[in-house]
Amino acid sequence: MPLSDDQISDSDSSRLSESTASSSDSEFSRQSFTSDSSSKPSSPASTSPPKVVTFDELMAAARNLSNLTLAHEIAVNENFCMKHVDLPQNSLEGRVKKIVHKAFWDLLESELNEDPPEYEHAIKLFEEIKEILLSFLTPGANRIRNQICEVLDTDLIRQQAEHNAVDVHGLASYVINTMGKLCAPVRDDDIKQLKATDDIVELLRQILHVLDLMKMDMVNYTIQNLRPHLQRNLVDYERTKFQEILEETPKHSI
Repeated sequence: MPLSDDQISDSDSSRLSESTASSSDSEFSRQSFTSDSSSKPSSPASTSPPKVVTFDELMAAARNLSNLTLAHEIAVNENFCMKHVDLPQNSLEGRVKKIVHKAFWDLLESELNEDPPEYEHAIKLFEEIKEILLSFLTPGANRIRNQICEVLDTDLIRQQAEHNAVDVHGLASYVINTMGKLCAPVRDDDIKQLKATDDIVELLRQILHVLDLMKMDMVNYTIQNLRPHLQRNLVDYERTKFQEILEETPKHSI
């Protein structure tokens, strides 16, 4: 291996100049070293293929960053809350949602007006309503949980439908009364309006709408309870979460 200029003393330089063979060997060695160094970047073995980043990896990183941002906003903004936002009517998503929902409610109305009535879509609707009501309950609310499961038992309603004995208005009335027990005070007027609605299809439509509002109320209630905990542990939480993001964020090899 050739020596650098600062490593060669004056006496060494003199000795090297006196020996042609040594000088030639040194120059040959220097050229070989230079040639090897310049050829390395073009060597296939010295480069690594770029890592393929999957969609799931990107989404996981985005969710982590979103959760971190959300936690920070909850902790520092006392007025932060979630709001129910409808899709713009002139947007593609808004138009599609409107068309799909209208088709469902029109079909439900058509089935209930048949003679004898058909209850397939009504049964599916009450099954969805049951799951939403159950999601509002705390782990210890066993009595009302059992009652909801008993009254809105899908198998039982199907047996009643086979004998044309489904009391759709009675089921809707039970749902409204249960909603009144579970909702926040801000929804009391909405519950009163539900009780004043006679058309069964419109009533079921409004029940789902109010249930959506109640889900948002539950989210905001959870945020209020979570805020003091986040405020006390925000620094540690952000440090830990940021480290997780760094570890899970896909990296490209260059």
